[in-house]
Parts: sequence; C-alpha cells; structure tokens
Amino acid sequence: MKLLKGDTVKVIRGKDKGKTGNVDKTLPKKGKVVVEGVNQYKRHVKARTEGQKSEIITLTKPLSVMNVILVCPKCKKSTRVGYKVLKDSKTRVCKKCNKEI
Repeated sequence: MKLLKGDTVKVIRGKDKGKTGNVDKTLPKKGKVVVEGVNQYKRHVKARTEGQKSEIITLTKPLSVMNVILVCPKCKKSTRVGYKVLKDSKTRVCKKCNKEI
C-alpha cells in the first residue's frame, strides 16, 4: 500500500467526491484507509445500562484505496506515487514534481 498514516488524500469516487482529509488509519490487508471527516455515517445506539442515554453517534467508515489519491505536500497536486531506491533506502516520490514525499 502506497498510502501512510498522516498523508493528505483526495476522494475521487463516491458520495464524498472532491473532499480532502488526512489518513487516520490504514488497513493494508483489506486495502482500505480511514480518512478524517470523510465517509461519515450516523448510528443510533441504544442505552445498555440504566443510567446511560440512547444517542446518535457519527462513525467514520473506511474507504477503498482505489477511491482516494495522494495530494503531494510539495506541489499541492493530486498525484500517483512512485519509488526511488538508493542503495539501502526506499523512498516515495511524487510522479508530477519528482520530489520525495
């Protein structure tokens, strides 16, 4: 997976198309990422104990990696990710400006 926690991404498909946000969590085995403020749903939660109140909570559900694209921190454009290998280090590179991410 080419996205990491803390990256800024833009949604390119779905109900939140065009929104941007930071990656909170990556789920590499499922091929999904959780982006803050994007793909939010409401859920009604019933009271479980006598003193607790029933409430409506907002959940952020994961998005498929195919539905988001990285925004380069240097050139501020949505871009694909490439890799540059130098001896023993492997770094991510912006495909548009060729600078390290």
